[in-house]
Amino acid sequence: MSQPRKLPVAILGTGNIGTDLLVKVLRSPVLDCRLFAGRNLSSPGMTKASLLNVPVSAKGIDSIRELRGQVELVFDATSAESHLKHAPVLAELGVTVVDLTPAQVGRMCVPAVNLADCLDQPNVNMVTCGGQASVPLAWAIAQANPGVEYIETVSSIASRSAGPATRINLDEYLLTTETGLRTFAACPHTKAILNLNPAQPCIHMQTTVMAKIRQPDLARTRERVEAMVAVIKKYVPGYQLILPPLLEGGRLVTMVRVDGLGDYLPRYAGNLDIINCAAIAFAEARAHRRQT
Repeated sequence: MSQPRKLPVAILGTGNIGTDLLVKVLRSPVLDCRLFAGRNLSSPGMTKASLLNVPVSAKGIDSIRELRGQVELVFDATSAESHLKHAPVLAELGVTVVDLTPAQVGRMCVPAVNLADCLDQPNVNMVTCGGQASVPLAWAIAQANPGVEYIETVSSIASRSAGPATRINLDEYLLTTETGLRTFAACPHTKAILNLNPAQPCIHMQTTVMAKIRQPDLARTRERVEAMVAVIKKYVPGYQLILPPLLEGGRLVTMVRVDGLGDYLPRYAGNLDIINCAAIAFAEARAHRRQT
């Protein structure tokens, strides 16, 4: 029996996120990378792709136009500003778009929470790295405690894991993370904080979620959070609950740590790894849907 045809994909953006994503795509049994596109053929990402025998291009979005009909899904790992320009082009081409920038163009997707609802969407937004770490916890807390009044999340990452695209998108990162928390947890007031820690050796990503609830159900919250962590670990193996939900100073608090897989980036860069793992989880689910 012949093997099912893999889903043909392309990657826009050859920085650290795009290159790590490339390695993950190449490992996938259901995805086929037809192009790795950016602007600089001499960049480390382009060099890595060439060594892996992946077709490369320095024409950016124009190279995707040239592949009309040859790819069905495009990962956009550029920047929020760039995706706003890319989105209408990709929509005209009729490809499924997985947006790894905080552009908020498409439907927000957190695989552990709403994967099934996103599979038929033409453009899905992977929120942010902090959103992928915190939104599932906020959703679980809200499921256990109707009427959450306020949610705050604080993510601490190594400075070295925050590249140029991350730094120029900090405002968009905070806004998109807050919108994700508000949307998924049905909470009227949210706040997101990102700390870039220059410590050596580099710290691994840690995300704390704090919630204000009048009468929290701690036992039910722990049950919901632990179940959610188990779901996330299926596609983000390095996602670890390091502080189970507890009550502190009138707040409900929980914390996770994210260790990267070390595919291309250091293991401390869990912030980049988690959003890439989420993107792969969506793309593989989309590939399986296509085969049925």
